[in-house]
Amino acid sequence: MKKYIIPIIAIILIIGLIVINLTFKGKDNNLTKIKVAEVTHSIFYAPQYVAHALGYFEEEGLDVELLLVPGADKVTAAVLSGDVQIGFCGSEASIYVYNQGQEDYLINFAGLTKRDGSFIVSREKIDDFTLDDLKGKTIIGGRIGLRMVNL
Repeated sequence: MKKYIIPIIAIILIIGLIVINLTFKGKDNNLTKIKVAEVTHSIFYAPQYVAHALGYFEEEGLDVELLLVPGADKVTAAVLSGDVQIGFCGSEASIYVYNQGQEDYLINFAGLTKRDGSFIVSREKIDDFTLDDLKGKTIIGGRIGLRMVNL
């Protein structure tokens, strides 16, 4: 009898692992897959990143894949082709497609930010910061189109 105990325990463990694996795999198959193309990773999308990291989308039945797609034209093309379901970018590419008379064009339905945001970051902590502290300093723009400014 003793020589049968170890094989029986091993079989029970294997069956248990298979059941657990199939249970979790079944949950993943029930999730709706959504691809989101972002023109840039931005602090303005922080709530989305937090929700993604903490599994809130999965709790709502969504398997969200975040993709960095540089350029509003490329985000628009990805949405129009069906490669992604949601695109985060400015409205300019949608306007270009519409103005070309295309039958299939995007409709922008939300403005996530009212203005393009900028942040002033220092390597050292400055207590009681004011804009006067920038006199004589150089500011480097954070993306293409912004340039270095001497104040």
